[in-house]
Amino acid sequence: MSVDQTSWEAAVRHLHEDASPYDATGSRRHENWVLDVLALMARVPDPRGWAGLDDAARSPEREASPMYPFVAHPPEYIARRLQDIDRDSAENLLLARYGESASFHTNISKPGHVSGTLDFISSDWAYSPLSVYSEDYGLIVVSDTEVGMFWNFSDY
Repeated sequence: MSVDQTSWEAAVRHLHEDASPYDATGSRRHENWVLDVLALMARVPDPRGWAGLDDAARSPEREASPMYPFVAHPPEYIARRLQDIDRDSAENLLLARYGESASFHTNISKPGHVSGTLDFISSDWAYSPLSVYSEDYGLIVVSDTEVGMFWNFSDY
C-alpha cells in the first residue's frame, strides 16, 4: 500500500472529529527517537512538506511557551510514559507512510494490561499526560527515516 500527499492530507484532516489535535511528522535524526518526538513538539517542519494539524498554532500561550500545549520535559520523562504497541492497535490510522518496519508507541495504558495489542474501543484507560492539559493521548510512529505524532488534548 502506498500513500501520496493528497490521501495523507485528507486522512489527517479527518482523523480527529470534535477534538483538539496535533498531528505532525518530522525527520528521524537520532537513534533515541524520543529526541525526535521533542523536536516534533517544538514544531519541526514535515520533511515532505505535507500538512499536519496544529490547533494550538495560533494560541497566545505559545508566545510564553513555544512547545505549548506540550511541556518541555526531558527525554527520560517522555520515554517512561510511552509503551510499545503493535501494528494491529494502530491500524485505524493512515500508517503506510512509515513502512512495514515502523514501531508504534502510546501514552495510553489499561490497568493490568501487558504490552502488545490494545483495544481502543474499551473504556477505563489510564493516560500519562505530556502537556498542560489534564488529559492528552496519542500515537507515535517511528520508522528509520521519520517520526509521526498523532495527539489529542482534553481538559476535563
